Amino acid sequence: MGRNSLQSFLVFLDELAYQCNITLQQSDILDFLNEEKYDLAVIDAFNPCALLVVEKLGLPFIAFFPGLFLNARRVRMTGPVSYVPVFGSELTDRMDFFGRLKNTFMYLGSGVVDSMMDERFQKVIEEHFPGDSRPSIDDLHLKAELWLYNIDFTIEFPRPLLPNVQYIGGLLAKPAKPVTADLEDFISASGDLGFIVVTLGSMLSSLPDLEFLKEMNDGFSKIPQKVIWRYEKKRWPKDVSVAHNVRLVDWLSQNDLLGYPKVRLLVTHGGMNSLQEAVYHGVPVVGIPLFGDQYENLVRIKAKNMGTFIPPGQMKAENFAKTLQEIIENSGYKTAAMKQSVIMRSRPFPPDQQLLGWVEHIIRSGGGGHLRPYSYQQPWYQQLLLDVILFIFSCVALIIYIIVKVIRFLIHLLCSRKKQKQN
Repeated sequence: MGRNSLQSFLVFLDELAYQCNITLQQSDILDFLNEEKYDLAVIDAFNPCALLVVEKLGLPFIAFFPGLFLNARRVRMTGPVSYVPVFGSELTDRMDFFGRLKNTFMYLGSGVVDSMMDERFQKVIEEHFPGDSRPSIDDLHLKAELWLYNIDFTIEFPRPLLPNVQYIGGLLAKPAKPVTADLEDFISASGDLGFIVVTLGSMLSSLPDLEFLKEMNDGFSKIPQKVIWRYEKKRWPKDVSVAHNVRLVDWLSQNDLLGYPKVRLLVTHGGMNSLQEAVYHGVPVVGIPLFGDQYENLVRIKAKNMGTFIPPGQMKAENFAKTLQEIIENSGYKTAAMKQSVIMRSRPFPPDQQLLGWVEHIIRSGGGGHLRPYSYQQPWYQQLLLDVILFIFSCVALIIYIIVKVIRFLIHLLCSRKKQKQN
């Protein structure tokens, strides 16, 4: 509740910077890694500290990013703001005038936000890198041999990509395995009505907000389907009775349950892996976004007509139950989900093959320099063609100046001749 603000994220980055400083102080571990003589590092580039660690080790690296292209500006992968929504805008690729206006202002402000993020690591850089070779977080993004994104265009909106950017979303989505015997019995009791899978991600195994929990529980009690809800039983409030159709489990195999024929819906926080598994199995979604990229992810699910989402502050039992029933009973959502499933499953190359193939390619070719555009080496004014614009403007201004001077001269000449005739 209320933790999705920029200020909260900056506080989170302060914590990552604090941990990064401790990490870079572990000289024995860094020395050990140096002695191993690795050819290549594969890092999770969401945490800027990973970039600083590989820079300290002097290793070439492949950067993996866990979700949407939210760092596209840093990778010089910015697309036209007329149809590529900026992260945080909660816009789709089909914007009206005011949507494009909002997107433009957010794009202009994104550089300021990135600078605020980088400031959190400035003291770490000053402490652990000598003054003549201090890197910047922004420049380190451009040193990656390759960028791999955990995203797929069944969810993300189409946009231009650079050769050194590949998407490998759906690594965890795969054909379902049989569920456990006790869950099989519970699902069988649902009959033709089927069941719902509920999980709010690995980071939130229980809900600390009692009223929020009650509204969700009451909402489930108003629908006829069975509900399998991942929730730590020991943390369930003793004064709240679990709804009659709900089965609490401490852990569940989400991919296997989503592949079960009787599944009707996934209720999720909107994490990227959960959504990709839902797409793979063609399961509609009702999202409850909590923080991070979850709002943006679910905007895309709604735009693809695979489901909808309810912000936490709007969670009320009646509306929740009504939304669940609408998504289950309206066949259009299931049809859209199955369409996206066909698209994902029919990709020419599975994501695991893409991942291995690209890593091997980078190693064999001695790096990804042939994939990186020359723009990485250009100063900003050349990338924006400001020098060209200035030259053209100067030429046009000079031509206009000459034309005006010639016209004034001709006018003066004609006036002089006219006076001579009169005299």
